[in-house]
Amino acid sequence: MNSTRCSKLFALLLVATLALSAVAPATAISTKGKDVPSDAKVGDSVTATMTLTDLYSNYEEWTLQGKTELTDVTWTVTTYDQAGNQKAKKSYDGRTFNHSLALDSDASKAVVKVSGTVPEVENFSYDPQQAFTFAKLSQTRKGGNTEEIDTWTANYHTEDSRNARNAIAAAQGAIDDASSGANTKEAQSSLDDAISAYNGENFDLAANLADKAKKSANSASDKAQQSEQQNKLLMYGGIAVLVIIIIGGAGFWYRSQQQNNYRLR
Repeated sequence: MNSTRCSKLFALLLVATLALSAVAPATAISTKGKDVPSDAKVGDSVTATMTLTDLYSNYEEWTLQGKTELTDVTWTVTTYDQAGNQKAKKSYDGRTFNHSLALDSDASKAVVKVSGTVPEVENFSYDPQQAFTFAKLSQTRKGGNTEEIDTWTANYHTEDSRNARNAIAAAQGAIDDASSGANTKEAQSSLDDAISAYNGENFDLAANLADKAKKSANSASDKAQQSEQQNKLLMYGGIAVLVIIIIGGAGFWYRSQQQNNYRLR
């Protein structure tokens, strides 16, 4: 390798090193959520906890930020040392909070508890199902960047929207499970209308259309099964007739041969 190529290689390595150094380090904080619901009813009170460890992998001093779309929110941040002894506990009201953490505080673990009320749904969507931010935690260093630590989301529903969603899911299952050869076009059309009604927040209509789709799919499946059974019976009957014809023909041929032999004598 000549000196020119060495110089180019060194320059490339230098550029790559500078580029990497310019990128903010990804947070290495470990998280674990507990009691975070996968689905929740609008207006229900919910509570969950998020445990953070490896707090100082990137910075010895930083600010923990929290955000949520819950309403009537209370956050509680409790810190513990390595022996599990509680070091500090502080509560915050509102959808956001900021809590300072420092290595010299001897806190090695932080437990964030969030309590609140599931918010109203702004826009209903069947697929993807509507969801909200249950909790989002971020790390901010003084005078520096803010990096996301982790985000927990949850689906949410009203009583009517859940009933409609269940009806649509049942209709989709009936279409998917219909017998081979079943004509489910009518059922699929009703299902599409049901989903449109759901997205338009007309949940009673959505449930009715989904029920219609399910019945149509089941009916089409039954007809397909009956047709298949009839075809099998016809096939078996045809085979039976063919066997009878073959046996009869063989018997006629045998008798003819016997008669010819008798005449030859």
